[in-house]
Amino acid sequence: MGRETLLTLLIVLFGGLVMQPLALLPWRLRPDATPRLAERRAWAQLWAPVVPMLLVGAWLCGWALREPDPVRTRFDHGMIIGASLPFAVLALRAVLRAAWALVREPAHLPVCTVGLWRPRVVVDPLFARQLDEGPLRAALEHECAHARHRDPLRIWLGQLAADLQWPWPRAHRRFQAWLEWLEHARDDEARGHGASATDLAAAVVATARRLPPMRAVTRGARLLPGEAALLGDPRLLASRIERLLQPLPEGCGLSGPSGWSDAAALIVLGLVLCAALALGAAYGNDFLHPFLLWTRSA
Repeated sequence: MGRETLLTLLIVLFGGLVMQPLALLPWRLRPDATPRLAERRAWAQLWAPVVPMLLVGAWLCGWALREPDPVRTRFDHGMIIGASLPFAVLALRAVLRAAWALVREPAHLPVCTVGLWRPRVVVDPLFARQLDEGPLRAALEHECAHARHRDPLRIWLGQLAADLQWPWPRAHRRFQAWLEWLEHARDDEARGHGASATDLAAAVVATARRLPPMRAVTRGARLLPGEAALLGDPRLLASRIERLLQPLPEGCGLSGPSGWSDAAALIVLGLVLCAALALGAAYGNDFLHPFLLWTRSA
C-alpha cells in the first residue's frame, strides 16, 4: 500500500479512537465564571476532544517522513480499511456539512454579522427604519463585537468541531452552551461600549418578532454556520432579556478583540504539533511496525 494512503487510514483510525471517547466526557464550566471567561472556556471544551486527534495526526506524519514509499511492512489491508471506515464516514459527514455551510444561501435575518474572513454587519433597511435610534445603535454595537472577534468564522469552526464528535449528544450540547455564552459575552461587550441594556433588550425582542414563528421553532438553538445573529437562540429569549435588565458587573464589558489570545493559543498548538511530529519521526516505527504485523496475525 502507498505511504500516503496508509497514513490517511491510520490518521482516521487512531484519530477517531482517541477523539470519540473524549467526546463522551462530561466537561463542565465553573458556575462563577463571567460571560467572557465562560465563553472562552466553553470554546476550549468544545475543541478539547479534537486537539488530541491533531496530535495523533502530527505524530503519524512524523512517522511517514521516515517510512519508504510504498510501505514495505506486510499487514492486513482489509483489517485497516474496515476499522477506519466508520471514522472515515464521520469525518466525511463533518467536511460535507462544513462545505455546505459555505455555499448555501444565507438566511435573511433582520441584523447579523456575516463573512468568515472579513466579517461585516448586515442590517435590513426596513428593520432599521422601524427601530428607534437607541435600540438600533445597541444592535449595531452587539454586531460590531461579533465582527471584532470574527465570530462567524468561529461559529463555522465550532460547528465543524461538534460534527467531528458526532453522534454523541454531549458534543452538540457543548456547542450550544458555547453559543449561549457567546451571546452573553457580546451583550456585555456592547454594554461596555456604551449601549444601553434596555435598548439592547428592545432590539433583541424586535428581532424575535421579525422571525416567522415556524423558523423560530424549526431552527431551535442551531445558529447557522458563518452567521452571528443578534437574536441567537430564540428559546433562550426570556432568560437573556432578564439578564440584560440586570446591572452589568464591573469589568465584564471591557473585552477587546480576541486576536492576541487566539494567536497565542495557535502558536502554542503549533509548537506542540511540531513536537509530536518530531517524536513520530524518532519513535513512530517502534509502535507502528508491531501494530501492522499484529493486524496480519490477528
